[in-house]
Amino acid sequence: MNAPRPIAFFDMKAQQSLIRAEIDAGIARILDHGRFIQGPEVDALEERLAAFCGARHAVGVSSGTDALQIAMMAEGIGPGDAVFLPAFTYTATAEVPLVLGATPIFVDVDPGSYNIDLADLERRLALVQREGRLRPRAVIGVDLYGLPADWPAIEALCAKHGMFALDDAAQAFGGALGNRRLGTHGHATACSFYPTKTLGCYGDGGAIVTDDPARAELYRSLRTHGEGKTRYEVQRTGMNGRLDSIQAAILLAKLPLLEGELKARARAAAWYEAALAGHLRTPQVAEGATSAWGIYTIALPDAATRGRVQAAMQAAGVPGAIYYPKPLHHQPAYAAAHAGGIAGGPPPLPVSERLCDQVLSLPMHPYLGEADVARVAAAVLAGLSSP
Repeated sequence: MNAPRPIAFFDMKAQQSLIRAEIDAGIARILDHGRFIQGPEVDALEERLAAFCGARHAVGVSSGTDALQIAMMAEGIGPGDAVFLPAFTYTATAEVPLVLGATPIFVDVDPGSYNIDLADLERRLALVQREGRLRPRAVIGVDLYGLPADWPAIEALCAKHGMFALDDAAQAFGGALGNRRLGTHGHATACSFYPTKTLGCYGDGGAIVTDDPARAELYRSLRTHGEGKTRYEVQRTGMNGRLDSIQAAILLAKLPLLEGELKARARAAAWYEAALAGHLRTPQVAEGATSAWGIYTIALPDAATRGRVQAAMQAAGVPGAIYYPKPLHHQPAYAAAHAGGIAGGPPPLPVSERLCDQVLSLPMHPYLGEADVARVAAAVLAGLSSP
């Protein structure tokens, strides 16, 4: 009897087989013209990314992390500033404010959406304001797993308190609220094109999307060592955050597939929902929101149950992953900043801590078949029913 075909957690080879000729041709053009960094492919990509999002400007950069850093550098965020962000997310979101000398203020997340909890955000903002030691400067909303955060509420709060609203859409390129794609919310949106993202290159890459022409111009300067109108006119302290032409060429080849791939991801999510709903907590998408389904994540009752499900999946040859096993405020790198961010000790973050024992991510990519999803779901349910 033949063994079942392997199921990839992320499948880049299936996609590559469709566009290999375009990728090879794009790389060949770059080898011919020799502009390996910030070549014409980057200009073309920026134009198409902005058009896809419905925004006025897109600025290609070297990674999603650098997108966050350049966006915050442009605002002058640094020592004495408080940057509010979810405790349940990837390290890059908190890493950048700390590198810039600012203080990350960790906020709990909503147990249904896994995105920043607006009530808890307002509570921590009030504590920082009352203490008066730090200036509330920015909120980084993360569209976790592909689901847009509540951007109208975040934007209103930031407008009320004069804060910078930055969308970390690393897992959610292609997501939307109503008829507005991510990239048009907040003051700016940081995108990651890491290979496993909904739009990914074959290395590191990213972009900052904004409707503000002054910010876009500043981002372009900061990504290139702070240069002005000419290469050796240095107007400000910047960084080396440029996008390689080869990565831009790969993204140009992939971008025409994205609309169809987003629909395929949504179809796979619907198959998961049909198989798993009622047995465990499946992702919930708010009315009017469109998830990009960057990562499909279920929640189990506790760590022991998750362990049984993982064991059953492994026995069935089905991959899984935990995003994330530890909340940011429990990470050694952030412990001191967390403890000192709010005098007298910050309020607890129970939802973020609990989710780290519950979440389990299942295979999600546009090339999953219905039989693949059924096989994954069967393994999950077998683990649930095991003693």
